[in-house]
Amino acid sequence: MTARDEILARLRTALADNPPPVQVPRGYRRVDDRSDRVDVLIDRLEDYRAVVHRGIDALPGLLAEVGRLAVPTDVPADWLAGYGGRVHPDAPPLSPADLDGMDAVLTGCAVAVADTGTIILDAGPAQGRRALTLVPDRHICVVRTDQVVGLLPEALTRLDPRAPQTWISGPSATSDIELNRVEGVHGPRRLDVVLVGLDDAVVP
Repeated sequence: MTARDEILARLRTALADNPPPVQVPRGYRRVDDRSDRVDVLIDRLEDYRAVVHRGIDALPGLLAEVGRLAVPTDVPADWLAGYGGRVHPDAPPLSPADLDGMDAVLTGCAVAVADTGTIILDAGPAQGRRALTLVPDRHICVVRTDQVVGLLPEALTRLDPRAPQTWISGPSATSDIELNRVEGVHGPRRLDVVLVGLDDAVVP
């Protein structure tokens, strides 16, 4: 018997005499039906120092600032319309050094949570692998308005718990013991969010 097996056996023995309650209260809100979800998301994102752009028409101007662009292999072609820089599809997978040399990465997302200002990627369509959005210094993320939900419980129902996930609440930042903000420690220092309405969405 390993040490792990012994510890687990002792836990089972201890719990057998006094089993924990099995009823877990689930009284929290699961659905938010307010109509201003997109406005709330924008407010949260801007509070986190992300830059929010409305409409797919904002994308060409953003990409004009980018010389080397990393993209998932299934990024919609319309997102790159008119882009004159160098596109680097992630196939074969770009090395960490290659990703570090990119000016930006362009992806979609799986879902966005208005209440917390969180954008979640799960390696689904137009999202790519996790390293693709964690290494480059700038992340340009396209979010469709039909992907915006009000609360976290709603977002979880849209995600596969087995899929690798990246949760983003603004640009990467942390603070030292003196509360000095340092950006870009755990991911991109710059986050641009392009909000695309249902009328002009390019669904990947």
